[in-house]
Amino acid sequence: SQAQMALFLLDPGAGRRRTLVDRLLADPRFGRNWGRYWRDVVMYRRVEDRALISAAALTSFLADALNAGQGWDQIAETMIEAKGSVIDSGPTALIMAQSANADDVAAEVSRIFLGIQIQCAQCHDHPTDRWKREQFHEFAAFFPRVQLRRIFQQNKMPMFEVASVQFEPRFRGPAMVGRGSLEHYMPDLKNPSAKGQLMTPVFFATGRKLASGSSDDERRASIAEWITAREDGWFAKAFVNRIWAELVGEGFYEPVDDMGPGKPCSAPATLAYLADQFAAHAYDVKWLYRTIMATKLYARECRPRRTADQPPFTANFAQRLRGDQLFDALTLSLGIEIPAGYGGGPYAAINGPRAQFNAVFGYDPSQRRDEISGSISQVLSMMNSRLVSRGLDGGSADTALGRLIGQFKDDDMLISELFVRCLARDPSQQELAVCREHVKRASSRAAGCEDVLWGLVNRTEFLYRN
Repeated sequence: SQAQMALFLLDPGAGRRRTLVDRLLADPRFGRNWGRYWRDVVMYRRVEDRALISAAALTSFLADALNAGQGWDQIAETMIEAKGSVIDSGPTALIMAQSANADDVAAEVSRIFLGIQIQCAQCHDHPTDRWKREQFHEFAAFFPRVQLRRIFQQNKMPMFEVASVQFEPRFRGPAMVGRGSLEHYMPDLKNPSAKGQLMTPVFFATGRKLASGSSDDERRASIAEWITAREDGWFAKAFVNRIWAELVGEGFYEPVDDMGPGKPCSAPATLAYLADQFAAHAYDVKWLYRTIMATKLYARECRPRRTADQPPFTANFAQRLRGDQLFDALTLSLGIEIPAGYGGGPYAAINGPRAQFNAVFGYDPSQRRDEISGSISQVLSMMNSRLVSRGLDGGSADTALGRLIGQFKDDDMLISELFVRCLARDPSQQELAVCREHVKRASSRAAGCEDVLWGLVNRTEFLYRN
């Protein structure tokens, strides 16, 4: 609101920004927002669409962990070692999303937690980094004993659980969904029908390995510990790179999940320092947010994304809102309340109002932002959807707009309030004059304000974090 903005701007204290950041990090919405971000990181690369039933539990787990201040290493280890029902145990969603396939789980664990696309070495040596084909399959050998099983319940839809394989299955019954086997074999490219080469679990980044025959618990606990250790540094760098990119609009590595020793880094010394300090602070997620938000770069004005020939980090680049963020911005700006529990439960990620909105406006958060573009369906949705029209009745005391019209008798103050609610800024003199004139010429004050509000939420600016 205008009042909140004014209180911040009029605060003479030197630490007003830090105070505001601390307050926002303590807000439960911090965990919800970033829990949804990491949910999308996991779900947009899924190979199993039924994994969407685990999305709600994953979001809840991540939101609670981030709000409680759990270290990123704890969160990663919990997801890598997860077992149990995919409905009740959110950390299992990563394995569920990859149908417990050893190759796919290994690729996603590396991509998400190390920022390294090791799967590029699955069928041949990595084209740009040093990783060899054997190293990918040695890494995949940490995950062959993970299995996805179907749980049959009387008079209920079947659910799934992540479990460990304790013995080599002789046959595959209807309950055995994911592959699951005792050992991992690298396929013979010349003879695909052959069993292939037996692989010993080895972590490609450090060379640490396990003995053959290790249990699933031993394998996943070991690789979770080795990935999150400070030994090679990729774990800390991957998280810092992602969060830096989200907050300032550009990562040290682009795209954010394709790092590696052979890839160009915009500011390697800065990334190394932040990653070292992040690890030294026990992977404290909120510490990293406070640190980045205290930089001069974060405080700079937002500008359009730079071209390839311009230097990096000269401004805070405008960032397109994710589907969830846009949904929240729209409901907040229009004063729309979604009833608690509506579209909730395990199917919320499929049929809830937020999910339906996200299906139109969502995108893979690992994708380069300059590759994300709008669509006709997005434009039509913002112009005509029932979600938007619900908040546009200026003549009703039951809507936020109707209450604002009654509260602000001065048109200029009302227009300024609408700008702040929708765009987080005051209108320019020209914008104010145009809107003022439109409200005066409209058939009624309410009708004119409805047009102004509709125009604000349909501006391209509304789709971006500036």
